[in-house]
Amino acid sequence: MRRIKLIEVRSELGAGTRGASLGVDALKVACLNKGSDYFRRFNSVAVPDQNHVLFDKNHFPYAKHIDAIYTVQKAIAGTVEQTLRFGEFPLVLAGDHSNAAATMAGIKAAYPHKTLGVVWIDAHADIHSPYTTPSGNVHGMPLAMALGADHLDLQRNQVEPETEFFWRRLKNLGEEGAKIIPEHLVYVVVRDTEVEEDTIIAQKGIKNFRLDEFRAKGPRQVAREIYQQLRFCDLVYISFDVDSLDSRFSKGTGTPVELGLDVPEAKALCRALLENERVVCFEMVEINPTLDSENTMAANAFDILEEATEAIQERLRLDTVAGR
Repeated sequence: MRRIKLIEVRSELGAGTRGASLGVDALKVACLNKGSDYFRRFNSVAVPDQNHVLFDKNHFPYAKHIDAIYTVQKAIAGTVEQTLRFGEFPLVLAGDHSNAAATMAGIKAAYPHKTLGVVWIDAHADIHSPYTTPSGNVHGMPLAMALGADHLDLQRNQVEPETEFFWRRLKNLGEEGAKIIPEHLVYVVVRDTEVEEDTIIAQKGIKNFRLDEFRAKGPRQVAREIYQQLRFCDLVYISFDVDSLDSRFSKGTGTPVELGLDVPEAKALCRALLENERVVCFEMVEINPTLDSENTMAANAFDILEEATEAIQERLRLDTVAGR
């Protein structure tokens, strides 16, 4: 890879609270307020959204707006795939976290024979399916999509055939079948889960670095242990939801949760993770300035984004020198 490509995704169809579509622009305001030229330094592409359907009646109670989400996710996956095939590093700035499923699908479409590992930095496990969801919000389902999992043993909902049709399409987006396996998924500071998710995490043995463990070990040691867990993965994708931050620092997101990372911890973790040469994509999601005051969440997120980007650029420069 030679350079970073920004992929802007304003879709908020999967969220339960409106406003995440404004997250990319809130980051740009934070950039301007800081006097940075960040958004002038990189080429960017905006993926078309379908947010207008939010004004229409929802016909899918257990996967709200899943038909429009499928349309958006096809476009995201294609953009990520094309970016990787052009030798660029996709840095995705997205609305709600459901979009991450398409990012993973795009990575696998570009590298169908490579094994993908995922680092999920988030307050939430996001591993529900339409059969287990308590809310019907698809931003709680991207990892079930990527795992190709329905969790029918934990079923609570009788899902309509129309929802099942689009759910199958989403699970098979890009390359048909699962994009990852549970052993290649690592959680960081996940702490707000439902009973079904706790059961799935326990059954599958998915590692979660809780806050007390994270602070006892520090970000660099946690990064080392994450990469030890993912040692058999050819590629790594890092997904950063801003609600991984403690709710003191993350009012401007749809579902803030206490007992999370502070901003310096998040910056140090992202830097440590992004120094690894196997990372092929970084994504930041769920900034919602309508829930914020003085754009504080976006300002904090932009500081983290700058740190992450610097680590990516340093690694790309090293890769370029090594390749000569």
